[in-house]
Amino acid sequence: MSRSIVRQSKFRHVFGQTVKTEQGYDDIRVSKVTWDSSFCAVNPKFLAVIVESSGGGAFLVHPLFKTGRVDKNYPLVIGHSGPVLDIDWCPHDDNILASCSEDCTAMVWQIPDHALTRPLSDPVVVLEGHSKRVGIVTWHPTARNILLTAGTGHKHTPQTRTQACSRKPCDRAIAIGVFLLHGAHLFVLYPGSDNLVIIWNVGTGEPLVSMDDHPDLIYSISWNRNGSLFCTTCKDRRLRVCDPRKREVVAERLAPHEGIRPMRAIFTRDGNIFTTGFTRMSQRELGLWDPTNFEEPIALLELDTSNGVLLPYYDADANMVYLCGKGDSSVRYFEITEEPPYVHYLNTFSTKEPQRGMGFMPKRGVDVTKCEIARLYKLLDKKCEPITMTVPRKSDLFQDDLYPDTAGPEPAMEAEEWLDGRDEDPILVSMREGYVPPKSRELKVAKKNVLDSRPTTRRSLSTLDTNSLPPQLLERLLEEFQNLKATVLSQEKRICDLENKLSQYANGTD
Repeated sequence: MSRSIVRQSKFRHVFGQTVKTEQGYDDIRVSKVTWDSSFCAVNPKFLAVIVESSGGGAFLVHPLFKTGRVDKNYPLVIGHSGPVLDIDWCPHDDNILASCSEDCTAMVWQIPDHALTRPLSDPVVVLEGHSKRVGIVTWHPTARNILLTAGTGHKHTPQTRTQACSRKPCDRAIAIGVFLLHGAHLFVLYPGSDNLVIIWNVGTGEPLVSMDDHPDLIYSISWNRNGSLFCTTCKDRRLRVCDPRKREVVAERLAPHEGIRPMRAIFTRDGNIFTTGFTRMSQRELGLWDPTNFEEPIALLELDTSNGVLLPYYDADANMVYLCGKGDSSVRYFEITEEPPYVHYLNTFSTKEPQRGMGFMPKRGVDVTKCEIARLYKLLDKKCEPITMTVPRKSDLFQDDLYPDTAGPEPAMEAEEWLDGRDEDPILVSMREGYVPPKSRELKVAKKNVLDSRPTTRRSLSTLDTNSLPPQLLERLLEEFQNLKATVLSQEKRICDLENKLSQYANGTD
């Protein structure tokens, strides 16, 4: 007698559920820009949505706890002069958000803890280095203040870019192009800059790395777990793995999916690459690849026939992928394992209305008391609808197997350390007591003066360790201090006497 063997998995019965109507966000005018972005970014504090606006680009930043109807006059973030194409929350500070736009710039914003009372139009820093629209912005997973931006032009043509002469070029910025000073302007000549990938230190506003390896439109970019590599998909049908500090492509695969429609790719926690694309017959397809051996896929699976590009959202703790297609009304989710067939279909969550975009909550923002392992924010025409993904459990105790330590908000290293070659995995935090967001930290941008070749190392007397000073030197310093104090007092007395005499002279009494 044969017995069917069912694969054992704690995520086999994960189910999706939309929240109640009053727990959603209504009256949000979602952007209608024709760009395959998620249009939504979320963290434990805020929900951000790219919205329709006149006279430039704008997006809404709304406190997560304020559900219900959003006032039509609610203040927006309105710094861009062209439509906003992508937004991304900083993984190390829940109040810092990056955005990019068709106006060829990326901007970094400091969002106050309270709700906005007036439109926010002053970014912390403006990043200018692209000659065409900027369509992708993504933060480094472990290094503080490292931001990647990608231009989304078409095939390369030589371009020039004019910047204010107050922006001083630095040695690292020279890697972007050739600088020519003429009159009151600084010209930057780019050797085919439409599809530049630029990595910035937003703490100084400086570009650190520039890569010009993509001959056509860049569809997606994803960092690996420790931020040493990133993978890209491009309109030339190539999947690339890039080492930004070496400024080179270390591996590539031509046509991981045979169709000509857009592809997406993300790194998994094991270092493999999960891709979505289309077959030659326009069927949607997903694949799993080993970047050290691109000859054959680890797994390749056909899904259905549809025009919507599948956007993957990855949960590194559960090793699960959620696939959301624009224009679809369903979310498929899969588990990635080490045993065949490696990518296991779990289930599909469906609703009646098609989605315009999707946001994915970091694991530290889910509700552990309800065994919630993921939360997605589905954008419809005029509202945002949260979807909870839950593992059914009878016990009310904390489920250790569902919630391993997850990536926390503390960066593992500084920008300079990463640039010097250091790699670190994310610093993990426990979910046992539920995650409590830290207080807001101000992002300070320190513009470096490249003319200062030697840093100053002056220290004030108050910061000196007096115990380390020789007694004779200390006695001499105190004596000089007393003499200076006496001189100041005598000068003050003399000034007062002169002021009195001047006042008497002015009154005619002298």
